[in-house]
Amino acid sequence: MLIAATRTDGLGGRLLAMANAKSLADGLGCRFGFTWSDEAIQDNTFHIVDVVRKIFSDAFIERYWLGEQVDISRFGLLDRTIFTPDSLEAAARQRNLEGWICDQFDILSSFRADGAKPLARSEALRGFGFSADVTEAISAAGGVRFPGPMAALHLRSGDIVHGRYRTRLIFAGKVIPSTLAKAIVSELSARGLNTLLIGQDRETLEYLRSQTGALLTSDLEAGEFEDRTLKDFFEMALMARCEQIHAGNSIFATVASVMGDIPCLNSDALFSKARAAEIVLEELKAHEPDYHPLEAAFGYQFAFLNLEDKISLAQAREILDRALALDPENYIYVLKIVAAYFREGDFPSGEALLKSLMSRQFQARAKIPLPAMRVLTEVIGGKNAMARDFGLLFASAQAGHPHAMACSAYLLRESGEPRRAREMAARLVEAQPANPMFRKIKRWIRLGRKPETGFLARILWKLRQLRPF
Repeated sequence: MLIAATRTDGLGGRLLAMANAKSLADGLGCRFGFTWSDEAIQDNTFHIVDVVRKIFSDAFIERYWLGEQVDISRFGLLDRTIFTPDSLEAAARQRNLEGWICDQFDILSSFRADGAKPLARSEALRGFGFSADVTEAISAAGGVRFPGPMAALHLRSGDIVHGRYRTRLIFAGKVIPSTLAKAIVSELSARGLNTLLIGQDRETLEYLRSQTGALLTSDLEAGEFEDRTLKDFFEMALMARCEQIHAGNSIFATVASVMGDIPCLNSDALFSKARAAEIVLEELKAHEPDYHPLEAAFGYQFAFLNLEDKISLAQAREILDRALALDPENYIYVLKIVAAYFREGDFPSGEALLKSLMSRQFQARAKIPLPAMRVLTEVIGGKNAMARDFGLLFASAQAGHPHAMACSAYLLRESGEPRRAREMAARLVEAQPANPMFRKIKRWIRLGRKPETGFLARILWKLRQLRPF
């Protein structure tokens, strides 16, 4: 029976899935295999995943690489359901499966085996056969001399702080904000630990080093690795040699903690959520201009998310207005301000903001759903950034506010209630018959979902799109 890791995301995600799958396969006495693209995936701004032969040795590839993909119909999918060696074997035999895909990061917590030895995930990762260049980078990290007991602080930023995912609040937990770093370094110093800063935004790292005396990887010979992949492995291996790692739920940091078999701690380990938010707001009040605008905006986002249930409309508005001033294109801040108004029962003020946002987006591109609508139902990793605010939108819609009605109609359609969605869309156009955005939303909702199967059904669905508003 084969246990396979088949993730196609970033370097850290793939390595962690492989470590899980290899340790499970070893524990079960099964075969291990992994898929990996033979073509580099590169986002020059934030991400790079090199080809398989740049990462792994020929011998490792020959033994374990399954190619770029597998026929998933031949595999079962391991999920959060509790499983045992016997249950896997029986299910595979009953369904005539070749094996199991093991891609969820926390999958090992679902494994049960009486009397079995613990799964050795760290041992599995360290035993991977890496390429000569990667092995050299890891070895170089092992030869670095630390000035004393060291903790790593991973300041992931990338696309969550500077890119498109900053409009998706569900990813915020991956990041410890740079605006909290000074306090973390100070606290670690009080505990007798030096701090090694690992991060993606060079200017921010240089600024924090100048303010805190923390070390950067460039102080420890990281500069010799100009290749981004090799530098990633060097930094990962450096973090693995520290006594502890402080990070958000970044998979890169998790892989380093597995590699070194050391704890990976969130900011909660040092400060309560409320205290961390307070520290960030104090830091921004004193030093906001010292940070990149998007780093500062994320600090306000972090503070708001930590305090959302505890602050008044005025306080929420103050924090979100500052974030929006620094990042004016980030419509998630507008939606959260709208929700704050609705929560206080001030539907007219929230509706006015929602109208302004949706009108701007419709004028820029008259395509439904608008970005502000789409984010309402976007689920990633089982999480939705705006789910807690759905009831507020429905309440405002029931009070007769048309832009809240438009969003509510979309929510109803996407949640599988087409009749109620059509009724809401009809009310919307009755309220403002000449509004082209509302007429287009009504037509889009009446079309329903595009059929997944059936050639004729798909053709008829496309023809219905040609009808006038």
